Amino acid sequence: MLKKYLAVLFVAVIIVVAGVTAQKSAGDRVTVVPNEAQRRVDISIDGKPFTSYIYPEDMEKPTFYPLRAATGTLVTRGFPRDPRPGERVDHPHHVGLWFNFGNVNNLDFWNNSYAIKPEDKHKMGTVYHRAIVSAKSGANEGTLEVDADWDNSDKKVLLQEHTKFVFKGGADFRSIDRITTLKALGDPVVFHDDKEGLLGMRVRRELEQPSTTPATFTDASGRPTTVAQMDNTGVNGNYLDSEGKSGDAVWGTRGRWCMLSGKVGDEPVSIVIFDNPANPGFPTYWHARGYGLFAANPLGRKAFDPKAEQMDFTIPAGQSATFRYRVVIFSRTATPESIEAAYKTYISEVK
Repeated sequence: MLKKYLAVLFVAVIIVVAGVTAQKSAGDRVTVVPNEAQRRVDISIDGKPFTSYIYPEDMEKPTFYPLRAATGTLVTRGFPRDPRPGERVDHPHHVGLWFNFGNVNNLDFWNNSYAIKPEDKHKMGTVYHRAIVSAKSGANEGTLEVDADWDNSDKKVLLQEHTKFVFKGGADFRSIDRITTLKALGDPVVFHDDKEGLLGMRVRRELEQPSTTPATFTDASGRPTTVAQMDNTGVNGNYLDSEGKSGDAVWGTRGRWCMLSGKVGDEPVSIVIFDNPANPGFPTYWHARGYGLFAANPLGRKAFDPKAEQMDFTIPAGQSATFRYRVVIFSRTATPESIEAAYKTYISEVK
């Protein structure tokens, strides 16, 4: 009798696990396939890899890596996980597409990586993936829901994160919606005014803006990183925001959306981040650097504009805040008019 009961229980567990890891059918164009043994979830569209949500033990945050256009062309930088010839090897915390911040209760989540010295680790925060809540494939879209914790160096949880991702794609585009709710636990959580945040990605060398001089950038803790001038052959990226600003002038300005366009070889690529009017700090500041960092930061203010009042965004204990973004990769040179139309569609769909 006990053996029969255990056999039934085993089958039930398998069914439950299968319900989480393989909710898909033959008609699904967008597939979302978890592989918890390899600490990843693979997303494919029309049978072609799009991206993977990864949470390896040697990284201090989950991230989407790599990201591909509809053609299959990689649009994110390879370093440090898969270095490619000719690309920059600065900022080892810039991996794929991620979500964290540079000063949360005086802890640095943004800059944390394997490169931080052991004696400085207590200054850093870590985002730990905790659970895949749901993974669903579909004919028109796929979804993934996950839970994560934002911990200090003593593994005390400051924030509980619940995020829903929505994946879509067509002949010439791929997109990810991110809807993240952060809940403060036993104490208030303060996002101190800082330029290092919040939704960021690091693009491949060709999509950087051509660099003419070396530059040194300093993070919130005063650590410098020198970004050298490099061979600009094939490098042709350029930023354009919803307010009409372009190139280096985009950094530190605010807007509803921002686009990075360029070519990889002969292939045109346009990457767009949409902010949402329901987000804290809307419209976001753009932490958009010519060397390939493309980030939306609604929680910095004085960090971008010394004349502005300091913004210290607080989530009271037991309360939460929600952030909503859409990232779209077009396999074409998108026009401002087409992006504005796509933005209006986005804000009608995600509120």
